[in-house]
Amino acid sequence: MTPIAPNAEARLGRVFERIARWMAYFGGTILAAVAGVTVFSIFGRFMDPFQGDMLKGLIDLGPIKGDFEMVEMGCAVAVFSFLPYTQLKRGHVTVDLFIDRLPDRAKAFLGFVGDVMLALAAYVILWRLWLGFGEKFPYGSDAFRGALGMGYKPFFAETSYELELPLWIPFGLSLIGAFFFFVVALYTVWRSLNWVLKGREEHV
Repeated sequence: MTPIAPNAEARLGRVFERIARWMAYFGGTILAAVAGVTVFSIFGRFMDPFQGDMLKGLIDLGPIKGDFEMVEMGCAVAVFSFLPYTQLKRGHVTVDLFIDRLPDRAKAFLGFVGDVMLALAAYVILWRLWLGFGEKFPYGSDAFRGALGMGYKPFFAETSYELELPLWIPFGLSLIGAFFFFVVALYTVWRSLNWVLKGREEHV
């Protein structure tokens, strides 16, 4: 059977791979920064009882204020940044003990079913995250927010407890990753359908 627009699928796949790769680099940078914050904060907590008055006047080696908030937000943004590349490369956890024994066409069909289910999951994640973002984002008119399905404007911008960072910022950054995850998931449905039509899966 003839695949559906295979040349367009291949070109779009190359574009998505570049974007997803850079998003993964961004997520890795965020994780490295979070790890650095954690290390320095733990070191500061350890050294804090040993600092004398003279050293405290020169260097403050106490724990970093709001370290747990930065770790929490940073990890959330990083995870959503990794999802598009993981979906594109089929990096999600799978159980291949049974599937490896099946014919190539059956493997391709089961891969197609898996991609469809992941696309549905990506949509649900994007939908719920969008609603959560609407609850945190304190801007926009009621008409504008209603048109986008954001719900009512909150009375005040909700912030984190210690650093008082607006929560809509990490929600918004995570939303970018979730949106692209959904877009890539739709693309992988197209790609896996072409593999079914070809009768075999190709290396990604």
